[in-house]
Amino acid sequence: MPSQHTTVKRHPERGAYDRATIDPILDEALICHLGFVVDGRPFVIPTIHARDGDTLYVHGSPGSRMLRAAKEGVDICVTVTLLDGLVLARSVYNHSMNYRSVVVLGRVREVTDPGEKLRAMQRVVEHVLPGRWKDARQPNDAEIKGTTILALPLDEASAKIRSGPPTDDDADRALPVWAGVIPLGIEPADPVPDSGVGGPPPAYAADYDRLT
Repeated sequence: MPSQHTTVKRHPERGAYDRATIDPILDEALICHLGFVVDGRPFVIPTIHARDGDTLYVHGSPGSRMLRAAKEGVDICVTVTLLDGLVLARSVYNHSMNYRSVVVLGRVREVTDPGEKLRAMQRVVEHVLPGRWKDARQPNDAEIKGTTILALPLDEASAKIRSGPPTDDDADRALPVWAGVIPLGIEPADPVPDSGVGGPPPAYAADYDRLT
């Protein structure tokens, strides 16, 4: 059930509160934005995230002001947005975008258990590029200690989705103006090898797709 803070007010018909809708959006998005307040000033910082069941992990450096502030117990807001298309109506006023977004609210905890921390780092890598964790060198103790991982429960989350064609006013439908949707999406280009690397790229790189 939505809380008073996650209930969608503007276009409530676009709101969704079930995990079957929320989880795939979090899993497809490559980046999140973390909002918080420090000393009365708001900050919104982009970072990498990964979901593991009912927990959202956020990754960063111990020197990051964002993570230092968040792990001290301030309220945070994590958002992700997937842009699916430009919606062109017959009137400029009714132009829109098709999108899928999620908002997660709560207080994070710092992950200190080495086992959970390593698993969270694995989830982040696999979130971005499935199959890479086993192929590349995994972090050593110093690298694990030099990384901060925050865990946020998905207890207070909501999705908002806009899809479909433009919504024109009846009076505008007869206008001789093209209307419709320009679909958008992530389309990876061919992998570019680093110097000194021979042979073809692994399948997970050559066939990269955010929808798989």
